[in-house]
Amino acid sequence: MEDLANRRTFLKATGVAGIAALAGCSGGDGDSEDGGDTTTDGDGGERIAWHAGGTGGTYYPLSGEFKTIVEANTPHSLQVQSTGASVENVGSLGNGSADFALIQNDIAYFAKNGEGLEEFEGASIPNLMGVATLYPETIHVITRPDAGVESLSDLEGKSVNTGDLGSGTQVNALQILEAVGLTTDDFDEQNASFSTAADQIRDGDVDASFVVGGWPVGAIEELATTSNINLLAIEGDTLQTVLDSASWFAEDTVPAGTYNGVDEDVTTVSVQAMIATREEYSEDIVVSVTAAIFDNTDELSIKPDFISADSAQDGMSIELHPGAAAYFE
Repeated sequence: MEDLANRRTFLKATGVAGIAALAGCSGGDGDSEDGGDTTTDGDGGERIAWHAGGTGGTYYPLSGEFKTIVEANTPHSLQVQSTGASVENVGSLGNGSADFALIQNDIAYFAKNGEGLEEFEGASIPNLMGVATLYPETIHVITRPDAGVESLSDLEGKSVNTGDLGSGTQVNALQILEAVGLTTDDFDEQNASFSTAADQIRDGDVDASFVVGGWPVGAIEELATTSNINLLAIEGDTLQTVLDSASWFAEDTVPAGTYNGVDEDVTTVSVQAMIATREEYSEDIVVSVTAAIFDNTDELSIKPDFISADSAQDGMSIELHPGAAAYFE
């Protein structure tokens, strides 16, 4: 571990030096809207386009903490953008409008390999590359207490928010529902952000909503303080059916007390959150950003028990960017 720490310190130092040299050569002529390597922030660093997720989930506030750490430990600035999350984010990496993004490991695999989802069939994103995995993204199925929903099968004929259109949440929701025999013909699908979904549950506009994020999810916390909610368990034969339907699902638990009124552990499933970048992005910057984050995980307040250099390749579903490989390997 000491040798690894020394190598990381060396990489961090050389990465910063290399980036400063790159910034000096760039002349600051880049287009900031493209999120490219040549967009300078005026202080010798780069303005890095970092795409997160909805403000009511975990990606956005966690990205805010990454921003603080990176800006304190490198010459760069992070421009954190709220987005529709995973599927949108891989597209942004593919077209160069994002430099880094948070995505789910299953969506990363589908996008890189051009399979698994209709959006990626024949339209792979070959420049998508991994940086690090972070924490389990728990699949929450929230229901109104008076909706009469005791199992996933009970969602037939109900109004269900499956997440933003094109988001990883929507992908996972439809995968899970299909595993128990439900298609979009069997329920009224609604699509909205986590925050809007919480409002819909509170107002009785939907019977159930899927929210995928590391617990506690802010939008659910807020909802549970003002309204009664049920958190639907995925357990028993249904749990096994879902686990058998896709290799990226893993059994997970939302601990009792995570949300107001949820007084018992709730069994469910999860995927893995990860940081991704694009193949053509500067190796020096990727080294510097990766080192800043994983040398300072003690400064995180969100998911600190999960995010570490030791576990940052667990569940990595795509090839590492050379800058990340230089740090971790």
